[in-house]
Amino acid sequence: MKNKGFRKISKYLVFGIVGIFALIGFVLTTAFFAVKFHLTNDPGVVDLNDRYFQEIKDKYGRSSENADSISIDYSEAKFLHDLSVLNKYYPANAFYIQNAYYKSHNLKEARRMIEAVNLHMQDNAEYLQEINSFTETTDPAKLKLKTQSAFEWMNIPEWQDFKLAVAKDKHLIDSAAVLTGVEPRLIVAVLVGEQIRLFNSSREAYKKWIGPLKILSVETTFSLGVTGIKVPTAQTIERNLKDSTSIFYLGKQYEHLLDFKTNDIETERFKRLTSYQNHFYSYMYAALNVKQINKQWERSGYPISDRPEILATLFNIGYEVSVPKPNPVVGGSGIDIKGKRYSFGSVAYEFYYSGELYDLFPFKNSRFDFTDNV
Repeated sequence: MKNKGFRKISKYLVFGIVGIFALIGFVLTTAFFAVKFHLTNDPGVVDLNDRYFQEIKDKYGRSSENADSISIDYSEAKFLHDLSVLNKYYPANAFYIQNAYYKSHNLKEARRMIEAVNLHMQDNAEYLQEINSFTETTDPAKLKLKTQSAFEWMNIPEWQDFKLAVAKDKHLIDSAAVLTGVEPRLIVAVLVGEQIRLFNSSREAYKKWIGPLKILSVETTFSLGVTGIKVPTAQTIERNLKDSTSIFYLGKQYEHLLDFKTNDIETERFKRLTSYQNHFYSYMYAALNVKQINKQWERSGYPISDRPEILATLFNIGYEVSVPKPNPVVGGSGIDIKGKRYSFGSVAYEFYYSGELYDLFPFKNSRFDFTDNV
């Protein structure tokens, strides 16, 4: 009887173990096909302020135009007036914009930085009246000094930790920038969207090591590395470097930037993107992704090199939906930060023109194939 009972228990135990492994196999197989057929991709959203972004693009034109050709309506005097008004409401933002302008002497980009703040001031009638009046008030009653940023998501503690973490990677970002010819600040703009999303959602991970150690979050599942590159996207980037017939092709000098050193490409790719000690390849893939998309639109007759918000949106939603057209929309994955929802593209835009981290990642002469030193 004992042997019979033991055999019966063993039988159920074996079936149970087999069932567990079958379930694990089913989950892993489902996950594989979900990634392969892009079922895990966030369908993305069109940012509510997309029309505003389009108006700013039309207002300032191409960044390649000579900054001296700005119309008299946007002269330095008007800029300094607006900066003075902004300083009364958000001194932190005014400081960053002033710092960026005095370092770059690029009036057009400085004006865009103020416009990025103005997006959040549309309901402040007092502010708008002062801006439009082109007069400066010294009435103490109107001085509403704040130490916080107009960009609400930059007031969270995680943002301060992110700035310390990304500063540690400056040399890696600059190296990727030199090799790819992509402006370091643009690389950081797409990094911001990915990291702030993770900082905000992975609370336990943030409390345990991201916050205390001031490090960037490294993804290791559907998306990889600090910039969230999916395996199919990485493979597309690699193919585009080699395929001279592709509309994404960058040129012979870029063909070997991502060459592998072993025959086990899958493992080597995973290790290079998920390294906790060295995020260099995360920045390389991100930079090349953005550069290839920019090249596609340029060749199609719809240049977007002056639209960091569009480049970030397309970086986020993927090659499949990168279809050059006259008026691309800003959007991408929705990001919830402290109860407020943002789009990936808008977060990248706001960072790019915020002046934050400007000492480390200033504007270059060009966002692509820049000629000044990094």
